[in-house]
Parts: sequence; C-alpha cells; structure tokens
Amino acid sequence: MASANSTAGQTAELTADLRAEPLPATTPTASAPATLTPLYGERAIAEAQLICFENPRPGRPYEVTIELPEFTCTCPFSGYPDFAVLRLLYQPGPRVLELKALKLYVNSYRDRSISHEEVANRILDDLVEASAPSWMELVADFNPRGNVHTVVRVSHGVRQPC
Repeated sequence: MASANSTAGQTAELTADLRAEPLPATTPTASAPATLTPLYGERAIAEAQLICFENPRPGRPYEVTIELPEFTCTCPFSGYPDFAVLRLLYQPGPRVLELKALKLYVNSYRDRSISHEEVANRILDDLVEASAPSWMELVADFNPRGNVHTVVRVSHGVRQPC
C-alpha cells in the first residue's frame, strides 16, 4: 500500500508543478495574444479593392449571377450583427468583376454599422462605379430578426434581352 500512496502523492505533486509553470510565449492567453499584427485574412479584407478585367465579349449581352451567402454587417441602432444573402445579377459593360476581389470587398462590411437600405445601395454604387455594367441588380436578403424579414432590391441601367 505504501507504493500506491507514494504514486498518488507523486502524481498530485507533478500535476501541481505542471499548473504552476508559466505557459510558453507562443501560446495565446487572454492577457498575451499570440500576435500583435492582424491575421492575413484581416489584412486582405482591410486592403480590399474592387478589381475588374476586360469583358471578353463586349458586343454580346449576357448575364452573370453571383451569390454571396455569408454577408454580415452590424445594425446602426442596436449594434447586433445582421446576416444576409447577397444576390448579384448583372450584364457586363466594358469590365467584369473579379470574384476574389468582390468577396474581400463584401467581407469588409463585417464590422460596419450600416442600415440594410444603405448597405445595398452603397454596394451597388461601388460595383457600378468599378465595372460600368449595362445593367445590374443587387438583392440583399437579410435573415429575420425580431420577427422582421427584410429584402432590399436595387438596380442600375436597362436590362437587355440575352
């Protein structure tokens, strides 16, 4: 029995010693984060700019549909997060939107305090300025909150038959 008690005592001492040792400098804690610089994704979002490329078929009317199902911003009145699915449908003019740049641009709204109506209009304005489409429509379908479901639809230009 003496060996069982000494083993239990040694285990208790070892456990106490492990808890008493400070954490390595590379382990993040509440008081000491692992890094002081923004993460690469945060840097990419902060530096996001809409990028376009030349329309490969400028004389042909055609439509591009893009769905962005993870849009977020914050409510300017409550500070609570708002979630939406953005559906973009457009007929390119001289330029076509580059998708990764669009994703990063949309993600830049994550911490912005902005109304549903303003965000839909501002995104459409920025996309129109960048790409000069023949026609563009943006539908911002916000998740219900407080028993209210909001869908904001904004458009620009005249839709051509395809």
